[in-house]
Amino acid sequence: MEDTSLIIWAVIFGGIGLGFFTYGKRQKAVVPLVVGIALFIFPYFISNVYLLVLTGSVLVALPYFVRI
Repeated sequence: MEDTSLIIWAVIFGGIGLGFFTYGKRQKAVVPLVVGIALFIFPYFISNVYLLVLTGSVLVALPYFVRI
């Protein structure tokens, strides 16, 4: 069951990352672009569901608090 959860959360964060990446590229905004790339990559390295959700949530919230 944990493997299924990991895959589902990875797809969700990957989709959100695609949105951030597209927005950052079109608006030439660095923070959403980098967060989008990070949301693509980080699920490959985390195998704990709770840590995956926590890290993904922090990355999704990051562009709202960091403005460059």
